[in-house]
Amino acid sequence: MKILLKNPDQIVTVNTSGRNFKPGKSMNDQDILTNHSIYIENGIIKDILPNSSANRIKADEIIDAENLLVLPGFVECHTHSAFAGNRSNEFLMRLSGKSYEEIAEEGGGIISTVNSVRQASYDELIRLLAPRIKNFISQGITTLEIKSGYGLSYYDEIKLLQVINYYKKNSQIDIIPTFLGAHTYPPEYKNDHKEYLKLIVEELLPYIRKNNLAEFTDVFCEKTAFNPEETDLIFTKAKELGFKLRLHTNQFHSIGGIEVALKHSAHSVDHLEVINDGEIEKIANSELTAVLLPGVSFFLDYNYAPARKLIDLNATVALSTDFNPGSSHIADFHLMMSLAALKMKMTAGEIISATTINAAKAVGMNNILGSIEIGKQADFALMNAKDISEIIYNIGNNLNVMTIKKGKIIYKRETE
Repeated sequence: MKILLKNPDQIVTVNTSGRNFKPGKSMNDQDILTNHSIYIENGIIKDILPNSSANRIKADEIIDAENLLVLPGFVECHTHSAFAGNRSNEFLMRLSGKSYEEIAEEGGGIISTVNSVRQASYDELIRLLAPRIKNFISQGITTLEIKSGYGLSYYDEIKLLQVINYYKKNSQIDIIPTFLGAHTYPPEYKNDHKEYLKLIVEELLPYIRKNNLAEFTDVFCEKTAFNPEETDLIFTKAKELGFKLRLHTNQFHSIGGIEVALKHSAHSVDHLEVINDGEIEKIANSELTAVLLPGVSFFLDYNYAPARKLIDLNATVALSTDFNPGSSHIADFHLMMSLAALKMKMTAGEIISATTINAAKAVGMNNILGSIEIGKQADFALMNAKDISEIIYNIGNNLNVMTIKKGKIIYKRETE
């Protein structure tokens, strides 16, 4: 199938010149083309050529992109989209002065969602996840990571991963399943951490790997969850089995998670709302991707991760919604971009790199997507905008009018 994406106003290539990620100052370099079109064959970018040359191509299909801005398809690299129930009552509790940690210690928080997921059937979870994925696609997202972590038992963690894998096989976009059985300790193991660790290391990890239910293993390294020693134990086994690794860390406290991530060559460290200068330097001098989650800071009303310091020291920074029912019940990807600009002082160029190529790096797919370069997947978000600054400026307004995955239009906004 030969497709021509013809005559857009601009093509924001996020060109990496083969490096396939953008650290530090290079995040600002977007390599914007005008008067060019994109030639696609079998879902892959075959050429990016001047419009004068594009007119000679005999395509099976022409996609008219006139007056539109073309971006790489967005990569949503950190979500907890597979869940049941809601925690609106906790939102009101926080408004009255209780902290996220206080609510968790009283049996709310993650455990509240765990109870809802355990009561939900496989079919119900399938039904609940479908519109969430559809919503992300409408925003120009072509690659979506989804974590387990709300089952916290052998049966329920497998159930969640099976739900995520259903959409990995049946969705129009790339779905990346992540095992987060180490999200927190479930009530039945509250006083027996060793037994739950044994369940993760000796039963869940081998079964999940054998049945190819997850690409990544993630851990929440925090005072109310898993300490560095426990995280190290899980990572050691996961790495031995061939999982890729990611880590929730430094959300509320700095307890040594970054050092564990470095030790095991994790793909990313996510959150980083609480981090010291020494830890920032360690990340900046490593291969880690720092995944920042401004929606959490907005939703919980506390400090934002130090994006400016990380980027200025040459770190590789990505952005995500962290969409979940408790600490960031926000599925608006474009709002995250605006928050990154307003609250984290990131530039428009940095934000585009953070939501495309660097987010792709966080999920280990930057060699095949995340930028508009010959040989990569033809994944695009087409915006009703003249410049990338408009995406940031239009707070809470989705400017995406067309989403293309592997050359195929999978979403097109209806016009009146």
